[in-house]
Amino acid sequence: MDSETSNKISETVLEILKSCNLDEVTELKIRKMASEKLGLDLSDPTRKKFVRQVVEKFLAEEQAKAEANEQVVEEEEEEEEEEEEEEEGKKKGDKEYDDDGDLIVCRLSHKRRVTITEFRGKTLVSIREYYNKEGKELPTAKGISLTAEQWATFKKNIPGVEKAIKKLESRS
Repeated sequence: MDSETSNKISETVLEILKSCNLDEVTELKIRKMASEKLGLDLSDPTRKKFVRQVVEKFLAEEQAKAEANEQVVEEEEEEEEEEEEEEEGKKKGDKEYDDDGDLIVCRLSHKRRVTITEFRGKTLVSIREYYNKEGKELPTAKGISLTAEQWATFKKNIPGVEKAIKKLESRS
């Protein structure tokens, strides 16, 4: 079979394959449709074998595309699951954690919050201001971190602080 004929057969078979439902069509139907379109007898063993090769190559390429698409979808789903797990990791039960895994005890305002963190083996209570950078909340230098001992001393003196606040407010 000459190269011009094989090119015409190949182009016609591919055109038919691209336009039909691959779940319903058979190689025989494709060969008959191509035979009618080209006005050639494609039942000859050499031409029949050539059509089969074109069909198999097309199906292999389609399968490879489908598998590649499937892999992309799976990777996207895995990324979404990882993001969801990361979000769930930040909130365990009713507790909220920041990006560094520190427990957020409370948010005092949009920019300020109280966190419990671990630093050089010591537990610290941090009251600090935060800022947003590229979607992440990061701590500023503005704030204070108290050791557990300092926190206990502060906590013990809260009634005195509250009493002083009331006294100052009553003067206004």
